Amino acid sequence: MQTKITVIINNPTDPEAFERDFPELLTIAKSLPGQLRLESAKVWPKEDGTPTPAYRTLDFYFESYDAASQAVSVPQAGQFFQKLGGMGGTFMGLFSEVEQ
Repeated sequence: MQTKITVIINNPTDPEAFERDFPELLTIAKSLPGQLRLESAKVWPKEDGTPTPAYRTLDFYFESYDAASQAVSVPQAGQFFQKLGGMGGTFMGLFSEVEQ
């Protein structure tokens, strides 16, 4: 059964600075081993001008839970989370079973 790791990135303190650093974060994200694919999405702004519930999401797809678990134990994962943590926002990660 495929596993997806979703990283939900909350609204950063400085969105412009976050976007400047985002390409480097994405490059690190793409280096995690065993991925079937990676999806990056930016949350649409709310029409009423209130803050969005989150800023961006990253979805990493893997063949299995074991493959996903292995990917987050490599040095590149440490680099990814260290970089993300230093970009002015908070985040949450979820491991999910992909139902198709």
